[in-house]
Amino acid sequence: MPFKFQTEAQDSGTAARAGRMSTSHGEVLTPAFMPVGTQGSVKSLTPDELSAAGTDILLANTYHLALRPGVETVRRLDGLHRFMGWSGAILTDSGGFQVMSLSPLRKVTDEGVEFRSHLDGSRHLLTPEEAIRIQDGLGTDIAMSLDELVEMPAPVEIVRAAADRTLDWAARGLEARARLRGDGRGGMALFGINQGGTEAAERRRCFERLGAMPFDGFALGGLWVGEGRALGLEMVEHDCAMLPRPRPRYLMGVGHPVDVVEAVARGVDMMDCVLPTRNARRGTVFVSTGRLVVKNAAYANDPRPLDPECDCYTCRRFSRAYLRHLFAAGELLGMRLASIHAVHAMISLMRRARAAILEGRYGEFRAAFLERYRSGETLAPSVGGGA
Repeated sequence: MPFKFQTEAQDSGTAARAGRMSTSHGEVLTPAFMPVGTQGSVKSLTPDELSAAGTDILLANTYHLALRPGVETVRRLDGLHRFMGWSGAILTDSGGFQVMSLSPLRKVTDEGVEFRSHLDGSRHLLTPEEAIRIQDGLGTDIAMSLDELVEMPAPVEIVRAAADRTLDWAARGLEARARLRGDGRGGMALFGINQGGTEAAERRRCFERLGAMPFDGFALGGLWVGEGRALGLEMVEHDCAMLPRPRPRYLMGVGHPVDVVEAVARGVDMMDCVLPTRNARRGTVFVSTGRLVVKNAAYANDPRPLDPECDCYTCRRFSRAYLRHLFAAGELLGMRLASIHAVHAMISLMRRARAAILEGRYGEFRAAFLERYRSGETLAPSVGGGA
């Protein structure tokens, strides 16, 4: 099935929109949050549990899967969907963020990124062509172009150089997919990544060239890497005003509920982040009125569910007291139950947001959500990254 995206509704008072993506592994309703399965697994959760939460699409990581188990292993075993037992859509990132986060081990050149594996120290070269080849070998539905990410703050000269290199790599990635298609492969959609850090002029300059390239969608890159929520959202609004309406818009590495709701209001269609499940494994979950540190002793005798308004398996069956006990005892079930809630809560938030957009009341939904959530919020804005 060819990749297709259509906008179904546009909110009257905000830039929020509801859409539908068609992929070879089913439809994805937008706005969508993608749980992160970095190494082919959303930590502690089964595919059935992800499906039960309403998940349409997962994110997996090119860098990690290329190093272990290796793209040829996955290819021989009929691709990533079969390998991990997931029948829905998969988006794979290019590995650029992981390479940046392992900066002591890497060197960026115009050719690509030379790096040492964090597993065994072996040397590798990730080029834009290799990133496409790997993602094709994994059998992904949506691939990402290789980009150079700059951690903020950074001098404008560094930001500009990274944007120029990203544009060059974007063109090379498209050419690599075209060659694969000439050989009967390369069926995945391909998204380009806009860069430019927090420099509005650089982001506009980057997209003037990127937007002319035949990508199937566009990602907002280089954000939520230290610039702060207010500035990040300013850049999101700036980019979404430029990005073409007929293509999906993907904000990379964002998963705090406040950030997600605000990004949707500015026109974002897709987001991902490890934050909800990573926090859950450490005993902290997002609930409708903020965050809940369920591992705290204050909940040792609390009979209520994590979130009385949530209908996930965890909230239907178990008390805060029980989960607090599991974390205190070091039982793995505590991490699993908290993670089930974490994914369900984010997917449910997106479904409620979508319903509000379809009904033309997203502004009202956003205001009510933020008022309730911020009454109990103590977490900092989310930061993207690996598991």
